[in-house]
Amino acid sequence: MTQALSRTSFPAHPRPADEAPMRAVRLTGPGRIEVVTEPLPQPGTAELRIRLEGCGVCASNLGPWAGPEWMSFPTDSGGLGHEGWGVVDAVGPGVQGFAEGQRVAFLGQRGFATHEVIDQSLVVPLPESLAGRPFPAEPLGCAMNIFRRSGIARGDRVAIVGIGFLGALLTRLASDAGAEVIAISRRDEALAMARRMGAARALPLDGAVVEEVRGQTNGRFCDVVIEAVGKQAALDVAGELVAEGGRLVIAGYHQDGPRQVNMQQWNWRGIDVINAHERKPEIYMRGIREAIEAVADGRLDPWPLLTHSYPLDQLDVALDATRDRPEGFMKAIILCN
Repeated sequence: MTQALSRTSFPAHPRPADEAPMRAVRLTGPGRIEVVTEPLPQPGTAELRIRLEGCGVCASNLGPWAGPEWMSFPTDSGGLGHEGWGVVDAVGPGVQGFAEGQRVAFLGQRGFATHEVIDQSLVVPLPESLAGRPFPAEPLGCAMNIFRRSGIARGDRVAIVGIGFLGALLTRLASDAGAEVIAISRRDEALAMARRMGAARALPLDGAVVEEVRGQTNGRFCDVVIEAVGKQAALDVAGELVAEGGRLVIAGYHQDGPRQVNMQQWNWRGIDVINAHERKPEIYMRGIREAIEAVADGRLDPWPLLTHSYPLDQLDVALDATRDRPEGFMKAIILCN
């Protein structure tokens, strides 16, 4: 089940807390889910209960979905969902600056559910200008944080390897900063999206791409290369594209085992390697606030990238689509209520 997401209608006010229990999805095994019903969680001191409108599906969910050896089942109810937004429907003691009925984005971990309890420090109000809009805050904040870490400046030549949701956002941010962006992807439709996001050039990710970039840059390659796939092959290509003294930014989430790198080449070219993944909550939240501002100001438009939506009980279909990438796919979201 999919629907257009450029303007999605969500209820303006929360339902009464005693109207229904919480529904949540958990993984019961590789490629299997179940929907469970549980009592509504109650917020504690400095906590908010949020009635979720939706939650994005992240490519990092695909590792657990495949059932690797390190994974244990069943997962926590709502577990793996970390891209949520919704409406405050209960306020714990000591909370300041939030009220029931307020629409918010947040940084959580159990967003594949109808409700989640979150510490107020991890919640950000959404402005009225974003009313009715889906807002997967965590990946938008990631894009802002990765862009900051990349140090991209006007006049830089930038290659972005992998044009999914994150790569497309970074294409927009880099091109708006005055960089010349070369977008690289295996999918023609992703390359078309990269052009819409401001890429100067769009190249297929194949065996000829390194030589193609060499030719187009007169052998200099790129000042900054962002790898946004999370696979060995993409990392290999990205390393080949960095100019002497340039920067390689690792934005892809590498979760399927160790990686090998061409350290001799990296040494010879004297490149900087930046792992642009954040773990400090305050840095996450700074990125989310910056993303809200950028979207509200019209500097960033994520909605063409939210191509597929599914109800809560079809999380399995959404995960399969995230893995298989059907025609037109960029990112899936779950509509939780």
